Amino acid sequence: MERRLYVLAATAFIVAAVLGSAWITGQFTTPAVDRANGYVSELAARDQPWTRLFRVSDALAGLSCLLGVALAPRVEGEGPGWAALAAYGLLLAVGAALPLDCAVLSDPGCGETWPPPSRLAHLAAGALCTASALSAMALLAARWRARTAWVMTALAVAATALIGVALAAGRGAGLADRALLTLVAVWLVYVALRLLVADWPVTAHGPPHVVEEGDGPAVLVTGGQAGAWFHWDAVARGLSGDRRVIRFDRPGLGLSPRSPAPPSLYAEAARLAALAPAHPERVTVVAQGVACWHAEAFARLHPLCVAALVLVEPACPDRRQPPAAAHALGRCLPALGGTWGAAALARLTGPAAHRRLTGMPDPHDVYRMGKVPVAVAGEWLARRGMAADLRRLRADKPLPEVPVTVLAAGRDDGCARRLAAELGGRLVRAPHARRGLQLRDPRMIVDAVLATE
Repeated sequence: MERRLYVLAATAFIVAAVLGSAWITGQFTTPAVDRANGYVSELAARDQPWTRLFRVSDALAGLSCLLGVALAPRVEGEGPGWAALAAYGLLLAVGAALPLDCAVLSDPGCGETWPPPSRLAHLAAGALCTASALSAMALLAARWRARTAWVMTALAVAATALIGVALAAGRGAGLADRALLTLVAVWLVYVALRLLVADWPVTAHGPPHVVEEGDGPAVLVTGGQAGAWFHWDAVARGLSGDRRVIRFDRPGLGLSPRSPAPPSLYAEAARLAALAPAHPERVTVVAQGVACWHAEAFARLHPLCVAALVLVEPACPDRRQPPAAAHALGRCLPALGGTWGAAALARLTGPAAHRRLTGMPDPHDVYRMGKVPVAVAGEWLARRGMAADLRRLRADKPLPEVPVTVLAAGRDDGCARRLAAELGGRLVRAPHARRGLQLRDPRMIVDAVLATE
């Protein structure tokens, strides 16, 4: 799947190069723009007959370039170069949205008027766009150490210098501008070819991140959706004096590596079985949210391994059938976790979202990692499939006769009450209405575990 992702990124760069070269046809459709002395962007000026065509092509070229950067594999040390390339795509689209009001160099009457703000904005975006393209070429060439990349970078810098000389001389700026745009288009194709032929590593499934502390009967903790092991620090401290507490992060969450496969109920039940102590010792499982389904499936599939279940704020299974598109998209998501787009999304939104939802900082910078939002999205897409598997499992496998405690917080929607009744367990409601018991009332979870003796 990752190889297909890199092919999509390469295709996006090739599309950007082709759309960004639409000016070649404009040499024949817009004769009013001077080929030797006029800017290429004058083809998209508002007073030109094909302005919409060239504006749309430039905007789509910029967006295609952004898409290519977003899908490109994240390689340590290449961030500044890809960020500059993303800025080039963004500024190209901005320049298309703010076109020239007239052909500045080709129309003598245009240059005599006082420049409106839109013209100044377009020229500024164009200058920044050129600077971003040159920066991307130089930064990536330095990382790749490829002679071809350095040659194209040097030629692009020379073409940019010629534009300045031509503007000072009053002639030839159009030729230099066209040479620069041609070099940028060729360089985008070169980037696409590098993505296609490079031997990128394929993500391998590694062991999850596990933290163990304390001594005594085992307690296995599995957090809710988007959770990490450190959210359960207070619970672990309360239990580690009398229990051996085992915490872990599911694939893509916390410090666990990404998995090439989408999440499933049986895979998570197998993960709990692998982390549980060997027979004949039994384990108390503390689960939250959608992980309560994993814990219940583990108990039904491995009845001799479970001593008790403590289900914290359980999620309500959705009885609707999962759409076919969710499964197909879920197979693609794990590969997205290693792209620059996922990394940028996590850095921009992850820490703020985490602090808002939990009220605490991220001491390990977990939520700045691109794999985390992708893993969260993958678990969300897999919810209906997991719920369907759980319904079938409930019909086939009985729940062992072990103590079950359901801890509920938030508004009473009946979900926790129905689950406690179905599993023959005890329902305990939190004295407050806020969710996140492991953060706001960890003692309640500790007491529930100790009461299962």
